[in-house]
Amino acid sequence: MTSIDSLPHFRTETMDLRAAYQDPNAFPYDDVVAQYRTVGKHFVPESLLHELHQLRMLLRAVRGPSTAELRRFLDVVLDKWDSRYDYTTYLALPILPLPDPEAVDPSPGDLARVHAGQNRLLLLLLADLIAFELDAAAGRTMLLPGLRPPTALVAKRCRLALRAALPALRRRGIIGDTHAVEPADLPRLTSLITDEADRRMLATTMLPVYTLHDEYLFIRVLQSYESAFAVIAAYLRAAIFATATNRLLDAATCVTMAGQVLIDSRALFSLLGTMQPQAFLEFRKFTEGASAIQSQNYKIVESLCRAPDPDRLRSTAYESVPEVKRLVHDGQLSLEQALRTAREQFSVASGSEQELVDSMAALSRQVRSWRRTHHSLAVRMLGTKTGTGYTEGTPYLAHAQTIPLFKLAGDEHTQTN
Repeated sequence: MTSIDSLPHFRTETMDLRAAYQDPNAFPYDDVVAQYRTVGKHFVPESLLHELHQLRMLLRAVRGPSTAELRRFLDVVLDKWDSRYDYTTYLALPILPLPDPEAVDPSPGDLARVHAGQNRLLLLLLADLIAFELDAAAGRTMLLPGLRPPTALVAKRCRLALRAALPALRRRGIIGDTHAVEPADLPRLTSLITDEADRRMLATTMLPVYTLHDEYLFIRVLQSYESAFAVIAAYLRAAIFATATNRLLDAATCVTMAGQVLIDSRALFSLLGTMQPQAFLEFRKFTEGASAIQSQNYKIVESLCRAPDPDRLRSTAYESVPEVKRLVHDGQLSLEQALRTAREQFSVASGSEQELVDSMAALSRQVRSWRRTHHSLAVRMLGTKTGTGYTEGTPYLAHAQTIPLFKLAGDEHTQTN
């Protein structure tokens, strides 16, 4: 049983936040983050939580960009205080520069901009992870000192992180299309973090719940996947719009790009697979209430492909994402529905329709592969233990593999999911 006495020393003096009452730009982000990281979010002293809460109460009457940024941060760090700790706040998703799929224009130019932004964010997250691994191995940081991985495992992580970064590095022209990833490329990746705004974003989105080394890896990989699903959702919305306006070839291109984002992210599972099971089983004791079943971006992707079956919509999977459930209830159009309507309303060219159906089948296979890998990794880490967030864990993931991404009548190859 872990107690506060067994944790690293925490500064007990009250942090002076008075300057932030007058100017939100004066808020000591670095000091607050450092104090949270000293013991982990689960063990932050109530005195600090109370003072942060008082500041947040005052800021609710103030408007402005810097105030909005600070309020988002305070909502994330006070999630346990508020008894609303979940997957979204655990990963600090409100602070990450994720695209809002509903706000993305379906034009090719805007989609390219969003995809480029996701590539940049992914590189920053992986660069930060590699920098942490190298600093810890060299003794340059005492952040999250518990269960440090052996040297060979650190080298493997850095290699796999580079591999996960390779598609984004190529898309951004940092390395050539034929360039093979090598250890010599590590400095090129870690040197990407130069902007002060990026440094703050990376600092404020790394708030582990405890003090074990591998939680850093866990958080950064999950954040990377959330960025991928946000972009996939943007491509799917564009595909729905194109289908509804009888531009099936454009829709097929968007679906193919959505699948490519998922393909590009596959190496993240190999990276996550280097997490030490004993570390995961220890820090997850303090993540109760937060579970990947609460991922809104993943459920948005699923519901944009086709409307969930009634039993799925009534399940814990959608009860955990009420905003997505509301969108479905309000009549959110899915790609499957858009194609069915296009068949009824337009004179659809058979070649264009087949290309779209083929792209949907390919995406279905890619999602099925992603689900299988997710389940296998969870079994290796968890065994038969229940999941966090009050979920049933690996049995849920096993069942999720059987849920079809699409169920288009007459398109049998899209049903085998």
